[in-house]
Amino acid sequence: MKKLATSSYCFVCGRLNEIGLHLEFYSPEPGKVEAVTTVDKRFQGYPGVVHGGIISAILDEISGRAVMMDEPGKETRFLVTARLDVRYRRPVPTGEELQVRGHLIKDTGRVATVKGEIFNQAGLLLAEAEGVMVNIPDQMLAGHDPEMMGWKVYPDEGGQP
Repeated sequence: MKKLATSSYCFVCGRLNEIGLHLEFYSPEPGKVEAVTTVDKRFQGYPGVVHGGIISAILDEISGRAVMMDEPGKETRFLVTARLDVRYRRPVPTGEELQVRGHLIKDTGRVATVKGEIFNQAGLLLAEAEGVMVNIPDQMLAGHDPEMMGWKVYPDEGGQP
């Protein structure tokens, strides 16, 4: 399974973000992304339940990763979320290991439709989202070197460079 790049200060994946979630993403095949995480109680809404905004952030990130994956010989594709429809199926617990999955539904080259899901260890669907991602315009990225922005594959040991 291929480990994907993360950034320095992204809230969901940023290795250097002291208050972030530090998710690490892996791709078992093109168009699919997976992560395993345990959300700390400091991100709860109600006691023992992950805040809905945190759930949405995780689903947004895993969904977008399904289309922006780093491909050999190609520049990294950066996108922004144009729409994210979240369905909260069951309370997402803090302190328990969660399986997070994203996959590509459709890609037109500029706009992509993606899906993200969060499952508990028993395989029960807890939350899901479908989103529309749009390429960031080239002129906004001009002059930015992804690696200088901290965009790279970090070691597995706790995510610290």
